[in-house]
Amino acid sequence: MNQGYRMCSRCVMDTTAEGIEFDSAGICSYCTEFLNRHSSVVFKDPEQRDRELDAFVRRVKEQGRGKRYDCVVGVSGGVDSSFALLKVVELGLRPLAVHMDNGWNSELAQNNIANLVRGLGVDLYTHVIDWNEYRRLMQAFFDADVIDVELLYDNAMLAVNYEQARANGVKFILSGTNKATEGMRMPSNWNWYKMDKRNIKALAKKFGGVNLKTFPALGTLDYIMFEFFMGVRWVSFLDYLQYNKFNALEILKKDYGYKPYPYKHYESIFTRFYQGYILPEKFGVDKRKIHFSNLIMSGQMTRDEALRCLEGIAYPSEDDLTRDKLYFIKKMGWTESDLEDYIRRPGKPHDLYPSEKWLYDVLSGVYKKIFGNRSR
Repeated sequence: MNQGYRMCSRCVMDTTAEGIEFDSAGICSYCTEFLNRHSSVVFKDPEQRDRELDAFVRRVKEQGRGKRYDCVVGVSGGVDSSFALLKVVELGLRPLAVHMDNGWNSELAQNNIANLVRGLGVDLYTHVIDWNEYRRLMQAFFDADVIDVELLYDNAMLAVNYEQARANGVKFILSGTNKATEGMRMPSNWNWYKMDKRNIKALAKKFGGVNLKTFPALGTLDYIMFEFFMGVRWVSFLDYLQYNKFNALEILKKDYGYKPYPYKHYESIFTRFYQGYILPEKFGVDKRKIHFSNLIMSGQMTRDEALRCLEGIAYPSEDDLTRDKLYFIKKMGWTESDLEDYIRRPGKPHDLYPSEKWLYDVLSGVYKKIFGNRSR
């Protein structure tokens, strides 16, 4: 059992991460696991990587022959998804860009998406969730005091991408998810299972009686239906590339007028307020640590650079935090005292309420027993 605070000597993960362990050199179990599981992807031989990319692109083209689109690419306005869309087009694929609008897009994110899809000449489908419905769902999560308020966005984003793939007869969702910048396992006390439709519905019902009308929820059995019965594949497309986040950013800035954000996922006003204020203040979680640790382990950032970036608050400035705080309060219909009361209350576990995470755990265990850890 860990005694007191401790930070890894190789990355910047620390004892705020549940289950972290350290070896005799002070190296943590999180970055060790990252290297053991993902080195073969992150540091793959370039020639082998090119061969696998060529074979995969041919497969996507063959599956999409005769269709308007041969793949779906989800875009948030962030670097990873934007660069994925760019490379997909450069490789001669015909994507449908898909965006999920939950009412929290920054103007910068909207401009980045507009500039990119216009510059690439691709179609964009945007699913807009009714703001009053989404606000009430968020309020239910706040009232429940559970940690993963972003379960709402992440779940809806998955659902929209899968549904658009199905609607257009597409077999591949080419995502900006990747091992190089987000392959490190998320600590179990930092978020929640992202396909927990039952948890979303339970919280919506218990705290406000919200019915899901424009919110496109995805559950475990929905995922199994899409992936295993319909043959729709969610692919971490950037793993087929030698992906460097900073090089990608420079290309996007130079060729498409892309404007960067200070930290990962800060293209959403709520996400940056959530990660930059709510998580640290209410739950003692700073997600910059795992984001920077991924970059350290993939050779895109030094540990000293990460430590310097971690100094101070998770915002460019106190003024930026103040502006977002006031915007959040106004948009949610709160008062400053409402926010203070929420921050003071202790967090509660998601599985205090009905959940389907147990189902995923059981099915995942069965799958691993039958097929091992090989990818499909």
